[in-house]
Amino acid sequence: MTQKTVDHLIERLDGLAPSTALVLGSGLGGLVDRIENPIRVSYADLPGFPRSGVSGHAGQVVAGLFAGVPVLMLSGRAHYYEHGNAAAMRPVLEVLAGIGITKLILTNAAGSVDPDMPPGSVMLLTDHINFSGTNPLIGEPSDRRFVGLTEAYDAGIRDAIEGAAKATGTALHKGVYMWFSGPCFETPAEIRMARIMGANAVGMSTVPEVILARFLGLRVAACSVIANLAAGMTGAELSHQETKDMAPVGGSRLATVLQRVFRDGLLES
Repeated sequence: MTQKTVDHLIERLDGLAPSTALVLGSGLGGLVDRIENPIRVSYADLPGFPRSGVSGHAGQVVAGLFAGVPVLMLSGRAHYYEHGNAAAMRPVLEVLAGIGITKLILTNAAGSVDPDMPPGSVMLLTDHINFSGTNPLIGEPSDRRFVGLTEAYDAGIRDAIEGAAKATGTALHKGVYMWFSGPCFETPAEIRMARIMGANAVGMSTVPEVILARFLGLRVAACSVIANLAAGMTGAELSHQETKDMAPVGGSRLATVLQRVFRDGLLES
């Protein structure tokens, strides 16, 4: 199935050969509007691709020129909390590797554990904590399952994003992302624990894709846009609507940074 999907997507791309892909998180789908001459392919037309049931996730591959550079964007992802399958994105990432993608930039909407990183901020992931109790490589029969994650987040891509943030005058936080399984939001006690354990932001995605991408040999970076202060920090209850409302604020800032990354050719090395 994977090779059939690879061949179909290559045909649809009609000669476009991106080496970098971006996964767009909740509320970040507007980034595809910055693609020139977009080629749009519904996940429904690609065997093995997920059918996301989360509002804010369009379920499309969108490819074209982003700041003059061929790029492929995934507008929507599958989450562990939707079906209980941490490896739901594995077929997708295998197809990306099959068409020649070598670099993957993941984005997500997250809750901040740090009062100095308010909603609308952008955080570059330096590391993560898998607090979900599962792993997308469970059941992988080969010794390839023993993936090293000491350098899960590629230093070169991180440097490129930091350089672009500086060049555009965009404030860029750096920190550790903790993956909770979801779908419910965390409790105030869990947030206090996350802070003690060294997390700066919490969320329900990204970590499975990082693990799978490293398993497939892709270079990886990830950014969170902060949609809210985490549970117990303001006294207010959290909601997915808040995520959809606030993610585009940080998403616009992140889009500016990413455009500069590609415009200046900072990923060419």
